[in-house]
Amino acid sequence: METARVLVAADKFKGSLTAVQVAERVTAGLRRVVPDVRVETLPVADGGDGTVAAAVAAGFERREARVTGPLGDPVTAAYAVRGTTAVVEMAEASGLQHLPAGVFAPLTATTYGSGELLAAALDAGARTIVFGVGGSATTDGGAGMLAALGARFLDADGKPVGPGGGGLAELAEADLSGLDPRLAEVDLILASDVDNPLTGPKGAPEVYGRQKGATADDIATLDAALAHYASVLGPEHAALPGAGAAGGIGYGALVALGARFRPGIEVMLDVLGFAPALARATLVITGEGSLDEQTLHGKAPAGVAAAARAAGIEVVAVCGRLALPPEALAAAGIRRAYALAELEPDPAVSMAQAGPLLERASEAIARDFLV
Repeated sequence: METARVLVAADKFKGSLTAVQVAERVTAGLRRVVPDVRVETLPVADGGDGTVAAAVAAGFERREARVTGPLGDPVTAAYAVRGTTAVVEMAEASGLQHLPAGVFAPLTATTYGSGELLAAALDAGARTIVFGVGGSATTDGGAGMLAALGARFLDADGKPVGPGGGGLAELAEADLSGLDPRLAEVDLILASDVDNPLTGPKGAPEVYGRQKGATADDIATLDAALAHYASVLGPEHAALPGAGAAGGIGYGALVALGARFRPGIEVMLDVLGFAPALARATLVITGEGSLDEQTLHGKAPAGVAAAARAAGIEVVAVCGRLALPPEALAAAGIRRAYALAELEPDPAVSMAQAGPLLERASEAIARDFLV
């Protein structure tokens, strides 16, 4: 019998394991049962946090830059480069992870550092930039990012408006003439797993504002400010898919930087070289921390499973918790899911012991599919 060739293409288990660690633990569990199994690992991400790490695991070079954090303090942010392609993750510069515990700034948090990170990629010679957006602490419509790249946002007195989405209520004039001219020569791909518009009931403030500390009043203020901002820059872009991604940074990239929106997992599978790896596999193992309804809407496991199913290759999944019925898994192209919660029902213990539990789950996969 031919030796199985397994491709492990899973996302992180948020709060427990990075995507690289997931791949290591799955491999260890498989080899405990089938020592000679051939395993190829390709940690994946969907454009949100972990995207740069996935690119580095796939052979990109990790670079760092000192940029402006969401509260205005300097932070160190990573990006990834291979040849003339760069992977930039906005959360590295403007993400929630840069906020002190319990501290939020929904009206004033800025994406200025994300613009500085894009400039660093341009300085590195990038001609194609995959701009992964998600996990942001910001709701400024990308105004901070554009300001870092040379745009000017002025109030009625000709002075720069304040930082964050709240300051956009005072916007009288947007001058984009000073934008870095290199941007016109670059293919900028907006990689996101959300397709929300900028404003309204499905817009950035209403859907994502609360997780960034916004009250109901803040959300109303931000929605009105972003609608005003869009009326100045170009309202036709505000309803485009992805405009509402990461506090509206998607809108800024679409309206002013010539970005094109693609589902994050599709872009990342291309960048990471998933197709040739898939062609070498007889079984694919994917997964993430929680397999739930959100997974089916553009998250990494759904993208991996769809590509594998199109190639006629069987897919199983690993996860911390499973909140999808078997029929939903089957519809997504996943034959079976192995949840750590089945081995350890206490969520806190399961997260703390995620590594060893994942090895045990992978032993079960080996027994069920490889022996």
